[in-house]
Amino acid sequence: MKALVLDEIGSAFRLTDVDIAAPVAQEVLVEVKASGLCHSDLTASSLGGWPVPAILGHEISGVVAGVGPNVTRFAAGDHVVASLQSHCNDCEACLRDDINMCTNPGFVARAEGEEPRLSLDGEPVTAVANLGGFAEQVLLHENNLVRIDRPIPHEVASILGCGVLAGAGAVLNAAEVPEGATVAVFGCGGLGLAAIQAALLVGASRIIAVDIADDKLEYAKRFGATDVVNSAAQDPAAAIKELTDGGADYVFDFVGRPEATKQAYESVGRAGELGVIGINKPGATLQIDIGPEFIWNQVRIRPIFNGSTNFVRDVPRFVELYNEGRFKLDELVSRTISLEEVNDAYAEMTKHIGRTVVTFP
Repeated sequence: MKALVLDEIGSAFRLTDVDIAAPVAQEVLVEVKASGLCHSDLTASSLGGWPVPAILGHEISGVVAGVGPNVTRFAAGDHVVASLQSHCNDCEACLRDDINMCTNPGFVARAEGEEPRLSLDGEPVTAVANLGGFAEQVLLHENNLVRIDRPIPHEVASILGCGVLAGAGAVLNAAEVPEGATVAVFGCGGLGLAAIQAALLVGASRIIAVDIADDKLEYAKRFGATDVVNSAAQDPAAAIKELTDGGADYVFDFVGRPEATKQAYESVGRAGELGVIGINKPGATLQIDIGPEFIWNQVRIRPIFNGSTNFVRDVPRFVELYNEGRFKLDELVSRTISLEEVNDAYAEMTKHIGRTVVTFP
């Protein structure tokens, strides 16, 4: 099969032929129909942390082509979405429905010594996050998949696996924003737009979009933003405090830069909460004043991974909302490309507001 391989950490992706094994045990072979470009894959390609050569890509939608003998939840022809939430379904965290904190995520991988799922010239290829979605096919454990019973376009289904869940889940699952709350969202890319929609869904009284690009801010209005702040032109914390009479109840940082996180923190009102979703580089620090007002204001800081979601529960939920016309997905996809165009698409990522998605015939 054709796949984009990362030969060295920090290098460009290379399109080549990779061998894929037959499914065994609880494995599922999926014909990939769409694979979203998430910025975290670009970040991971420069940081590493796993053997190369490797295949990245974790926003996957496709059709089941084959299953191992122990698979119980899927059959050939099923439409599926994949997730990087590898989990065992048996540890304490999984049993309390917190699969993000699974203590045995390696359960989904093949055991050491077994034939690799992927190989190139006879050598193993790493499927990063047990997925490897920048390829024509993926072979993965059934715990990394959820079936879509009412199929939707693959290009929009693919972004449910990460972008939508991470953005909207931060609002719905992690913070549990109540009706009437004031919300500010820093960073109006795909995740931020999903968060804005979720805030609209729960009935937030004010939804403030913050970005440095006017076109993104205008786009955010289409998803439910009641106010916009260009943080390159004005102090966002001061603007948000003026709009909310002291600071927002909930602020979400999707940017992944310490200066933005600090601005987001300074935008939170008393007894409010800052959710940090954007991933900073290793060694990044947040410098804040922890004098008396730090205690007096009682602002909570919450790191949020993947929207604190359980994708098996939440992906069908968003499919239903999409089919009901209550959650925009089509508008979150800005363009579709081929595998050959991925390197160029990552280089141009900041020029596009929504997700770029690789599609396959």
